[in-house]
Amino acid sequence: MSHHEARLVKCFRAVFAGLSDEQIRHANSTNVEGWDSVATVTLITLVEEEFGVEIDADDLEGFGSFDSLLAHLS
Repeated sequence: MSHHEARLVKCFRAVFAGLSDEQIRHANSTNVEGWDSVATVTLITLVEEEFGVEIDADDLEGFGSFDSLLAHLS
């Protein structure tokens, strides 16, 4: 697991505490119960803090999966 991936898993774990690391790596807004707009905003806020980046609110819809967030951060 890359350093970025491990840090992103940490963010996901904070929002979706019941998921295993493997489930997190395959997580998306359609296969994770409770992934709604509030969870998305919470997750993005944690990602911004963890990685020291700012994600434009207009881009939130494009981040509906672990992979999409990881690709953006890489």
